[in-house]
Amino acid sequence: MQKLNICGRYLFWEDGTPFFYLGDTAWELFHRLTREEIELYIDTRTKQGFTVIQAVALAELEGLTVPNPYGRLPLLMTNGVPDPTRPDTEGEYSYWEHVDYAIRLAKERGLFVALLPTWGDKYNLLWGKGPVIFNAQNAYLYGKWIAERYKDDWNIIWMLGGDRPLQSEEHHRIIDEMARGIREVDQTHLITFHPMGETDSTDYVGNRQYIDFHTSQTGHSVGKSYYSMQVMEKMAKASPKPYMDSEPRYEDHPACFRAELGYYWNADDVRQNAYWNVLSGACGHTYGNHNIWCFNTNPTDYFPFRWQDVLNHPGAEQMKYLKQLRLSRDYASLVPMPDLLVENGYGMGQIVVAGGVDYIYAYSPLGQSFALELGIFPDAKALRAFWFNPRTGEETMFGVIPSHGRFTFVPPTQSKGQDWLLILEAW
Repeated sequence: MQKLNICGRYLFWEDGTPFFYLGDTAWELFHRLTREEIELYIDTRTKQGFTVIQAVALAELEGLTVPNPYGRLPLLMTNGVPDPTRPDTEGEYSYWEHVDYAIRLAKERGLFVALLPTWGDKYNLLWGKGPVIFNAQNAYLYGKWIAERYKDDWNIIWMLGGDRPLQSEEHHRIIDEMARGIREVDQTHLITFHPMGETDSTDYVGNRQYIDFHTSQTGHSVGKSYYSMQVMEKMAKASPKPYMDSEPRYEDHPACFRAELGYYWNADDVRQNAYWNVLSGACGHTYGNHNIWCFNTNPTDYFPFRWQDVLNHPGAEQMKYLKQLRLSRDYASLVPMPDLLVENGYGMGQIVVAGGVDYIYAYSPLGQSFALELGIFPDAKALRAFWFNPRTGEETMFGVIPSHGRFTFVPPTQSKGQDWLLILEAW
């Protein structure tokens, strides 16, 4: 099987075929699901066009002390503490055999697994259950061990971090040493970093050579979710490497973590971040559902659904249209083109414009009108104009316009949930 390579800001297969990272956060996949449930989840996401599943080996929700559905824990104890140098691999249905099963099932379906060796509370108990078990020495040994186990599986992307900041020299050493252990064994698979909410990996590991591409967590509050374009721009300025959002607003997540507000982020909200980010030059995008990441089985105000009941919620079904759009025209040439926009809006009304060889994309998140200053295709006789519907994936030609000058475009419908994307093609 081919491996993934970095070319400029984007990911490609070895033969030059573009790879669009369309991820889903299934953080507790290994810890909470049976094999039959894993198959249901992976088969559904495969049909929906996802390309990457993000999951954690040492899980956040008491992953060291509460066993998986087969009664197994990931680590043996040393002096009463889970020991990352002693993974429990013995016997049928061991914890790590279960992880093997999920990774290889994903491989059979053509999906990558962005594998977090551990959640961040295992080295920085800023909140959560922990316990803290990592130091620099055992992080290196654990990195070597987990890399040895999965280095021959083509569908691995290593994702360090895990939603906690690196606040001390020791935290940095733990991540650096875990990466060193992985790289000594595995020089093939890409490595990235999942940061805590409202930060990005350039804040923590921006100068690390082992990082192949950067990610942000624009998160589930309003602090960065309405400014994800600016977060993408920040990462682009901080590093020449590819970048993307590995945890934006989740579908069905209480806005700002407050169920009492009575508003849950929905498909309209998650589409906004997806199109803002990708047209800001991101190498892909991660979707998430609040009831999927933890595989919730007990509906409450804060987790309103069973995970099985949200697998086909609209946001998950609509992400494939973004991937199809992105792959439909010259892939490597797409760059942000904010200067084409005459005037921009604010907050959820921000327009984003990008273009590549012989095409322009402009996304209107509320269906509001906007004006572009055209003229970037000097040899074009005219421009063919299309409206692309992010809710259905339908692309409809509506006119032919001159290739130069200022033009105002009015999407077919307006209001929240009536987002549209303009496509202009040089002719």
